[in-house]
Amino acid sequence: MSLEKNSIHEGIITGYESGGMGVCRLDGQVVFVERGVRGDRCRLRIVKALKNKAYARIEELLEPSPHRQEPCCPAFPKCGGCDFWHMQYEEELFAKRQRVQDALERLGGQSVPELEIVGGENFHYRNKAMYPCATEEGRPVAGFYRRRSHQVIPQENCAIQSPLADQLKEGVLRWAETYGVSIYEEETGRGLLRHIYVRTGKQGALLTLVVTSWKVPQPEKLIALCRESCPSLVGIMLNKNTWQTNRVLGEECRTLWGEGRLQDSLCGVEFSLSPLSFYQVNQPQAQRLYEQAVEYAAFSPEDTLLDLYCGTGTITLVMARHCREAVGVEIVPQAVEDARENARQNGITNTRFLCADAGQAAQQLLEEGFRPAVMVVDPPRKGLDEKAREILLRMNPRRVVYVSCDPATMARDIRQLTEGGYRLEKVRAFDLFPRTANVETVCLLSKLKSKEHKEHIEIEVKMDEMDLTSAESKATYEEIREYVLEHTGLKVSHLYIAQVKQKYGIIERENYNKPKSENAKQPQCPPEKEKAITEALHHFGMI
Repeated sequence: MSLEKNSIHEGIITGYESGGMGVCRLDGQVVFVERGVRGDRCRLRIVKALKNKAYARIEELLEPSPHRQEPCCPAFPKCGGCDFWHMQYEEELFAKRQRVQDALERLGGQSVPELEIVGGENFHYRNKAMYPCATEEGRPVAGFYRRRSHQVIPQENCAIQSPLADQLKEGVLRWAETYGVSIYEEETGRGLLRHIYVRTGKQGALLTLVVTSWKVPQPEKLIALCRESCPSLVGIMLNKNTWQTNRVLGEECRTLWGEGRLQDSLCGVEFSLSPLSFYQVNQPQAQRLYEQAVEYAAFSPEDTLLDLYCGTGTITLVMARHCREAVGVEIVPQAVEDARENARQNGITNTRFLCADAGQAAQQLLEEGFRPAVMVVDPPRKGLDEKAREILLRMNPRRVVYVSCDPATMARDIRQLTEGGYRLEKVRAFDLFPRTANVETVCLLSKLKSKEHKEHIEIEVKMDEMDLTSAESKATYEEIREYVLEHTGLKVSHLYIAQVKQKYGIIERENYNKPKSENAKQPQCPPEKEKAITEALHHFGMI
């Protein structure tokens, strides 16, 4: 079978890659399928063929997956804001759970037999909207960018944004059209209005216009139209950005009307948010995630906490009530100022915040003799930098709570931390961004005792494997179990699957199937179940 560009093939989607694309195998070669759903039987057109993989789109859906649904958003899939409206939400959670588990097992060298993911409301959950502006047939429009472009797709009623955000956007557009407000052009750098930025909270909404000049036409009309569109509006801000780059916000804000900040609460702590403040866009799910992080931390009253990459101090302030002292580190000055102000407003006196690079601040604290009992890290997508990782190991905290927005770099870091004397104790995924491919994870790592550390097994996983998924090299245990149950009605355990895989030369991690007691006897896979598992391994191209 030749997987040449524009060739047509029939295949079945069996899983997902890390970005949410469907995955199938054609003649033993992995093919990534745009908007494919597990269980789809379809005719595929190859759009890009590489040496070890190919990309395809669905030419004809022969038998749709039971997990497929009709998208409720008219802008999907043109709008690049969402990835998963074509599948049921439970299937989206399956794809995200698989992504985290694959990363931890394949890149991190960890055994995670029962990974749980916490889902949430997938309509109108976002408390932050950033609409780029453009002109269409001479009229101002706003929406979101088409995928992999800067073409604005007008959006009237976004399914994941707050209705207040859409109302304010329409009020701003009426003002712009009525009073001839010029719209920013990326190519020339000309025009006034660049973005409409709305933040919502328990108080209502805060509107910020990203503009190229402080002088806006008819400001009183803008105020009137926006207040009419959204009676719960608390303030209108201007943010000046004259850079001809992809950066959305400038460094300075001015209040045009009302309040310049928005109040919200998280885990019983009040937060005052400026347009430049970092804050989780899904407050209910963020609260669940932080509560889990507190539970993992398991503070005693005399414990100290170091929170690296603390942003505006949300985790630091939530955890401060559970320990003796909490130190937050963040490199963004505005975020540190917000963190200190939020601590003051909440009467939290056992915190301090350092404005510095994570590794440098940790080095400084180490030299001061600060040895935290618990360390929280919530790094950007690139994960921990080498310096921060090195200092963490030297600080030797009893527990490390790792909060991640990227499973691959998280798995890399966990592998290196386990090589440095830690053990992955618990992990839980949280869907903070329903209908998008993003997923958050919280992990607990505990310090190994010296004897345990000596016996700890070190493994090497190359970072060039990051983009691989289970569907490229293997199916997950859960996929095999589901296939066997669906096709034979038999229930099989991870142990039985591992035994059959080993029989065919698919070697599992050392001691994967070893019983806890040396005298214990393992049950052996019955012949009928061995046959069913073997059929599944053939199906997934593993033997």
